Amino acid sequence: MIELNHVQRTYRTEDIETSALHSVDLAIAQGEFVAIMGPSGCGKSTLLNILGTIDRPSAGQYKFNNADVTALPDSALAGFRRDHLGYVFQSFNLIDELTIEENVELGLVYRKLPRLERRARTEEVMDKVGIAHRARHFPHQLSGGQQQRAAIARAIIGHPALILADEPTGNLDTENGAQVMDILTQLNAEGTTIVMVTHSPSHADMAKRRIDMLDGRVVISARNAL
Repeated sequence: MIELNHVQRTYRTEDIETSALHSVDLAIAQGEFVAIMGPSGCGKSTLLNILGTIDRPSAGQYKFNNADVTALPDSALAGFRRDHLGYVFQSFNLIDELTIEENVELGLVYRKLPRLERRARTEEVMDKVGIAHRARHFPHQLSGGQQQRAAIARAIIGHPALILADEPTGNLDTENGAQVMDILTQLNAEGTTIVMVTHSPSHADMAKRRIDMLDGRVVISARNAL
């Protein structure tokens, strides 16, 4: 599904040049659950941003299902993200002024679907992650774990082939973090490919493969014993 060839990312200012990724080669198959680990500043978030087309490589190639994503113009990237990707962030990124139901439905905002179908899908995914009873509440009325489950519901409502999760348990206690990992594991069991950045060794062990990064390079890529 994913193929990175000699991907580099360099950030430049007038006085400083910083290399965040150094000639990264990486392949991720459809249906994998990959955890990316490494110290702060090692390049793991930069790598995730490139996979999500939030950032572009300075050099190298990113292929998704054999199509060269690096060749897509900016005007086509929004459609690529809409059709293929779902995002889960550490900080939830819910809109305070909207109800949980409205936040989740935002995942369909650019899809030309009838209102009844949008509502049916919204109810389905909220029930799937266990927050249907909180549909009319606002984000500040939910616990951190419930907010993250709402964010996951928003990410999966469009049936993405790939979920990119950036520290999805980073702001959660142990119990809520375990619940979020259970949801991600179940989604992967149903066929969704997941790439997750994490600092938690125990959560990384729940993935099928662990990638360790250091100084902008992949230093270890190994299958977990599940």
